[in-house]
Amino acid sequence: MIRIGQVNQLPVTKETDFGVFLDAEDYGSVMLPAKFVNQPPVMGEPMDVFLFFDSDNQLAATTEVPVAQVGEWGMMKVVGINKTGAFVDWGIREKDLLIPFSEQRGRLSAGQSILVYVYTDKASGRIVGTTKFNKWLDKTPATYTRNQKVDLLIAERSQFGFKAIVNGEHWGMLFQSDVFGRLFVGKRVKGYIKQIREDGKIDVSLQKIGVAKLDELSEKILDLLRKKDGFLPLCDKSSPEEIFSVFRTSKGTFKKTIGQLYKKGYITIESGGIRLTSDQA
Repeated sequence: MIRIGQVNQLPVTKETDFGVFLDAEDYGSVMLPAKFVNQPPVMGEPMDVFLFFDSDNQLAATTEVPVAQVGEWGMMKVVGINKTGAFVDWGIREKDLLIPFSEQRGRLSAGQSILVYVYTDKASGRIVGTTKFNKWLDKTPATYTRNQKVDLLIAERSQFGFKAIVNGEHWGMLFQSDVFGRLFVGKRVKGYIKQIREDGKIDVSLQKIGVAKLDELSEKILDLLRKKDGFLPLCDKSSPEEIFSVFRTSKGTFKKTIGQLYKKGYITIESGGIRLTSDQA
C-alpha cells in the first residue's frame, strides 16, 4: 500500500539519464530525479523513497527524509509567509510545508523555530502542518501504569513546568519540581508515568517514582563503582550538574540513594566521594 507523506519501498521499473522510474502501484509510475539516486539502481529491486505531491500537485519522489513524516512531530523553521499561511522547512528541498492560518495557534513569523505536527488534509489531500495539537491527542483512553517507561516530546512551556506529548498519543504534564537537566521545546527524552489523575490528565516524571526509582539508581551506582575500581568522586556535596551528567538524575534522588546504600553497608561516604565496601567489590 502506497503511503503519501511517508517513506515507501518502490521497485525500479526504468532507468534514464534524468532519473529512475519507480512503480507506485495505483498512482502509476513516479520518477526519482537523478540527483537523488545515491546508488546504482537495479531493475525490479526496491528503493526507499519519500513520496509527496509537488507544487503542481503531481506525485514526486525523493531520497531526502523530512524532519517529520505524516503522523509525526518535528521542529521546523518558518521560511516564509503568504496569504495562505506560513511555510516551514521540513527537510525536503523541492517543497516547503504549508501551515494554513487556520492551523496556527497564534500567528507565526519568518525565522521562528516551532514544533509542527504533519498530517494529510482529508478535504484537499495535501500534506500540511499544524501547531494545534489538541485534536490529534487524547483520542484514546490512557491505560498507563505508574512508573511505566514512556517516550516524551517536550511540546510547550507552562507556568507549572512543561507540557509533553506521551508516546505520540497523549498530553502529559511535567511539573517544574520534576525537571532537571536542560529541557526545551522539541527535545525528546525518556520518562515515566507519575500518575493518571481522576480527570484523566497525566503527570509524568523524568525518573522513576518512589522505591522503584531508588532501586534502579542503586544498581547504576554500584555498577559504575565496580567499573571505576570502587570509587566515584561524587557525594552529597557535588553539584546538581555533576550528578546529572553521570546519572541523569536529581541531586535529591542521588542523596537518598547513596544514603540507602550506606545504611545497607554497600558503600562508605567520604569527603570527596563514595567508595564501595570491600565485600561488594
